[in-house]
Amino acid sequence: MTDVAALQRQLRIKTGVVQRLHKETKVYLQETTQLETRLAKLTADHAEEWDIKNAGKMVNESKKMILDAAARLEKAVDDLRSVITSTKNESALPADDETLLKAEEIIKEATSTA
Repeated sequence: MTDVAALQRQLRIKTGVVQRLHKETKVYLQETTQLETRLAKLTADHAEEWDIKNAGKMVNESKKMILDAAARLEKAVDDLRSVITSTKNESALPADDETLLKAEEIIKEATSTA
């Protein structure tokens, strides 16, 4: 495999990781919102104590997952940035390479809403 092909492959893999983790973080945020709404409804309806306590545990667990996913996303973005930087410095790929442009676009998307 040539250096160009290897760089493009590495860019595609790391771009896919960032996309997946960005999506995962968004899903956990949505889930937490839904669980908080459910907890508020249970509390307002004076549901059984066990139900309220269980819903609270679910909210806390979901918040922990957000922190974990966000930390993994941050690391993946840093990894992708370093690959982009080294690719640009080596000048193995043209600046208008589709894989490189997509990687930069994904970083902007992931960091704008993170």
